[in-house]
Amino acid sequence: MAASTGNFRLGPDTGRVVIKTSRAGLAAKAGHDLTIEVTRWSARVDVPAESDGGQAAATVSAELDLGSLEVREGTGGAMPLTDRDRGQIKKQMSGILGGGTASFASSRIIPPGAIEGTVTLNGKTQPARLQVTDSGSGRYRGSATLTQTGFGIKPYTGFFGALKLRDEVVVEFEVDLS
Repeated sequence: MAASTGNFRLGPDTGRVVIKTSRAGLAAKAGHDLTIEVTRWSARVDVPAESDGGQAAATVSAELDLGSLEVREGTGGAMPLTDRDRGQIKKQMSGILGGGTASFASSRIIPPGAIEGTVTLNGKTQPARLQVTDSGSGRYRGSATLTQTGFGIKPYTGFFGALKLRDEVVVEFEVDLS
């Protein structure tokens, strides 16, 4: 992670944040693995001068508007994902998450490619580790795996429990600091 020094404000115009879910259970073939985009979010990256600690002293914070989740893709499944399915999934997410926010605050930067910190969601805070890669020219990609139950969220089940959403979800991001 070799960002230039400075203060960077990020959002949908400078990057993308997606949540990837996967399915489990006896009826897993009927469901879809989902890619859900967070369409409203903001982040701040502050990288001090080398004399003040540089990259190792950087801080990262982000806030995600969970009311802005949009299902972008559904792979697998017995049938293709329809607009009706997307609407039902969005309604279920809204009922589970209440349209609130999720936030991340860094506590430690581990060069060359990890950021440790905490995620707060649903009134609960859990540690998180973001793995980050420098794609070149100020572009960064990263991901973190979070467990829903760690935030008091019961993973979705359907078909009388035969179709389940895995507890682990992957949050991926791509940002441009140039």
